[in-house]
Amino acid sequence: MTTPTGTTTAPGELAGRKEWTAFVVLLLPLLLVSMDVSVLFFAIPSIDRDLAPSATQQLWIFDVYAFALAGLLITMGSLGDRIGRRKLLMIGAFAFSAASVGAAYASSAEMLIAARALLGIGGATLMPSTMGLVRNMFRNERQRSRAVGIWSGAMAGGIALGSVLSGVMLEHFWWGSVFLINVPAMVLLLVLVPVLVPEFKDPDPGRFDLLSVPLSMGSVLPVVYGVKESAAHGMDLRNGLIVLAGLAVGWAFVRRQRGRADAMISRELFRGRGFAAGIGLNALAAFAMMGSAFFTTQYLQSVLGMSTMEASLWSLAPSLAVGAAAPAATAIAQRTDRSRVICAGFVIAAAGFGILALSGTDSLWLLLVGSAVMSSGIVTVMALVSDLALSTSPPEKASSAASLLETGQEFGGAMGMALLGAVATAVYTADMPDSAPDVARRTLPGALSTGDGSLISIGREAFVHSMSYASAAGALLLLTGAVLAATHLRRAVLSDSLSGPSGV
Repeated sequence: MTTPTGTTTAPGELAGRKEWTAFVVLLLPLLLVSMDVSVLFFAIPSIDRDLAPSATQQLWIFDVYAFALAGLLITMGSLGDRIGRRKLLMIGAFAFSAASVGAAYASSAEMLIAARALLGIGGATLMPSTMGLVRNMFRNERQRSRAVGIWSGAMAGGIALGSVLSGVMLEHFWWGSVFLINVPAMVLLLVLVPVLVPEFKDPDPGRFDLLSVPLSMGSVLPVVYGVKESAAHGMDLRNGLIVLAGLAVGWAFVRRQRGRADAMISRELFRGRGFAAGIGLNALAAFAMMGSAFFTTQYLQSVLGMSTMEASLWSLAPSLAVGAAAPAATAIAQRTDRSRVICAGFVIAAAGFGILALSGTDSLWLLLVGSAVMSSGIVTVMALVSDLALSTSPPEKASSAASLLETGQEFGGAMGMALLGAVATAVYTADMPDSAPDVARRTLPGALSTGDGSLISIGREAFVHSMSYASAAGALLLLTGAVLAATHLRRAVLSDSLSGPSGV
């Protein structure tokens, strides 16, 4: 068989030491991109002292990274297939390093926001490129499944590691150091990737559709922004119109893709039913993962009264189970029906939510066990559906396939925080007495700020009650995912296997 770069390999050929060494190198950008989601958790007080950002600027310092990342994933996935995934990875690594230095030495809030936006653009080149390269480097199905499992575990672990690492750095250095830790890793990547990682690209990509770039961004960004704003401040007319505008642009984007031979999102990707099913179930898993984060982090800090550093260290405990779950799940899936293992992952995650629903106002270990069980189930699902979607996509479209998976993940995560957060907020508000100040009725941190011991106690009970309802809602949603995996996904996998592979 001929690969997209013209070299000859056999389908299912085993990868050797060089490919596995290259895979370890490719985990570097993945860890850094996922860490940058949470690396500012401890740095904001120091940034406030030095740069004095307004409340709006502070929000953009946090959010502009994720917005730039989500908005450009589809574009960068398509670009990587056209110019070469290794080339785009190198360009992205250089841009990420330069933006990290710019963020570290930012002298104003505006400069830091701009640097964070560039970090998001760089991150958007790195994520689909790495997964696309994994798809092409590991031609053997078992090895590819194992690699994707490790990839998924590393991505989940990077988010938890980011906040802790930033806390450790800030104990000894200034706030800019949380960005400079990216630079040595990216320099190492720039040195090793040309030596270890082969280039892959689509040999006949067609013309790059420039008009689809603003259309893809105009569909993704307003929806993610509107949903996140609704999670933070509630759904109102403004946020609703923003989401509707994004959906309207998305409709125009899809129509353009369906009518062009050189579409940014190739129709070939959806010939296998497992691809669309994988994207949908991956988004559902991200919904649960990010939705749970809405209240578990608040529980540690506001209910148990932990400092941010202490809370982040405790939140690392479930990551130990997560790190083992994805590789174990891929090994089991190689011995039995993959859809059954995905179904089991959803059931395990639902059980984790069930444990969280039993938490009281002093249930640290119950929370940690529930989070570990839930996260293990979620990562099991993410690893297997990601491998399913990649394996059913053409090798020359691997980066585009990866970008759609990750974009769906961004949508799912934003919806999880918004909807489960809305459930928790509604229950909390209903439980608080009408005589309580508005600030206390809106959030538990607001109740804590009053200094009223009786009101704080009521607020903590109300928050735990709201967390139970949100956990129950999450569990029901995940059980729905289990049913879909057991029925629709199994039929999709069977259909794809009967029609033959899409190119290994």
